[in-house]
Amino acid sequence: MWAALFLCLTLVIGISIGYVTNHVFSENAKFEKFTEDIFKREVSGSTLNLHYSLANPEKQGISRPEASLGTIDTDMEKTYKLCEEYENTLKGFSYSKLSRDNQLTLDMLLLYFHTQRSLGDNYLLEEVLGPSLGIQAQLPVLLAEYAFYEDQDIADYLNLLSSVKPYFESILAFEQKKSEAGVFMSDTTLDRILKQCNAFIENPDSNYMLEIFQQKLTDYGKFNEKDIAELTKRHKEILFDQVIPAYQDLINGLEKLRGTGKSSRGLAAFEGGQEYYLYLLQSKVGTYVPVKQIEQRLTRQLMDDCKEVNLMLREQPSLLTKLTGGADLPATEPEKIMEILQSQMGSDFPEIEETPYEIRYVHESMEEYLSPAFYLTPPLDTGSPNVIYINRSGRSSNLELFTTLAHEGFPGHLYQTVSFGRQDPSHIRYLIDSSGYVEGWATYVESYAYGYAAALMNDPSAADVTRLAWLNRSVNLCIYSLLDIGIHYRGWNSARTADFLSAFGIRDAAVAGEIYQYIVETPANYLKYYWGYLNFLDLKTSQQKKLGDKFDLKEFHQKILEIGPVQFPVLEKYIKNEKTADKKEALLSGSTSFLPAYK
Repeated sequence: MWAALFLCLTLVIGISIGYVTNHVFSENAKFEKFTEDIFKREVSGSTLNLHYSLANPEKQGISRPEASLGTIDTDMEKTYKLCEEYENTLKGFSYSKLSRDNQLTLDMLLLYFHTQRSLGDNYLLEEVLGPSLGIQAQLPVLLAEYAFYEDQDIADYLNLLSSVKPYFESILAFEQKKSEAGVFMSDTTLDRILKQCNAFIENPDSNYMLEIFQQKLTDYGKFNEKDIAELTKRHKEILFDQVIPAYQDLINGLEKLRGTGKSSRGLAAFEGGQEYYLYLLQSKVGTYVPVKQIEQRLTRQLMDDCKEVNLMLREQPSLLTKLTGGADLPATEPEKIMEILQSQMGSDFPEIEETPYEIRYVHESMEEYLSPAFYLTPPLDTGSPNVIYINRSGRSSNLELFTTLAHEGFPGHLYQTVSFGRQDPSHIRYLIDSSGYVEGWATYVESYAYGYAAALMNDPSAADVTRLAWLNRSVNLCIYSLLDIGIHYRGWNSARTADFLSAFGIRDAAVAGEIYQYIVETPANYLKYYWGYLNFLDLKTSQQKKLGDKFDLKEFHQKILEIGPVQFPVLEKYIKNEKTADKKEALLSGSTSFLPAYK
């Protein structure tokens, strides 16, 4: 008996020592604790950020701060110092002792914090406002979609509404600072922002936030009719007394700054503008390739696509007539399209377990100012709801709806987000990612979706029609990406832009002017989509050449999905080097020699 007990104790002690050695004091455990500490600190800085990241923060050991939208932070020295501290701590970990997943996270974080510090004195060139992508346009949607998981969420939501005014005041203070520095927006951009703000407040009694709030209370299911009526009344009072006046104050404050900005020009027109544009390429697009090399690759793709288009039209002149003359998919409900996409993508993309989702529509009052569609990511601790919003304004065809749902749903954003989440990644990976990967992936899968659409067309040349439609989209995105560089890095004005567009048959002055203005207001935005797409395309091509007959498309996509949203140098490293865990050094260790000199 004693011998048996001794053996059991020895076994338990042995297991305990092994566990402590491998987990409690291991390099992996220390690294994971450090990244979790960063996550908790950063995610708690904004109530919106916290709520959209975690449905139940208390279960993660995170106390809810007082509900507030916060303020625009202009103490950049403090921010840069914190990034430097993070970077130095990360460099202190033994890279070779980390697991492959932790090595990947380390590479991603090192590059992220190093890039954030590179912003330097150019932070005043950042712009939080904008006619379509600005915070004043996005905020009503984010507030309207604020999910109610428990009673506290409703209280937090109402308090957030009350914090819109001080938040907008901090934005106005920032815009005043921009004005004083000579980097305030043009009057053209100002007019577009003011138009959007006025559209939100002009019919307060029919504001869509009222309707959505009451519906959410009903769906919440824990209140009786009297409670719902009381909360609805309180919500309307806050909206009328605080939110709408806050938007009016924003309008009035911006109007006072009219005329203090330059005429509508790209970033290159401002001191430090080129450097800031490079920062956007790195921080938003996730690319560290020299601008000249980006231009060369874009030009090569443009020539290849145009060559293919010309060849197709020479062989089948009727294709152009079909594409422009009404050849289309049959009208299909969005939910049915999502089912079709899931069934057709199986030959190219890894299978995924059944994923619930919702299709909703942008309120008509906001249709003019929001994207054609967008996907709202769910909290990481629930994985739901997965919501796709469709903007019914301006869509021209059923084919466009089909490919848009592929971009937002399967095998696009929703599919990529769910696939990555089921890898159980470190929490910090949800908070820090790369828009170039996210939007690039969704654009990349569109090229497959156009092929899937052909099966739904009653036309013997359907595959060629949808291929031509994709090439047309690719050409347009490529042209806009080249314009983005031309306007923001090379200093092109509206006349130079019109000349460039004229070479591709776009000669309508109003159309050229609208394209120019949109790109001026959204620097690097098109590159997130198209340069991101080309990175995935080129990675696939290089892997096909490397592996030959052993290349497996679904396996390639599986690796991309498992790695998840990261900057492209990190993605390339872990795709091209299958034994990455054996590598001894981080992507950015000790020096910045990895970063290119831009020209």
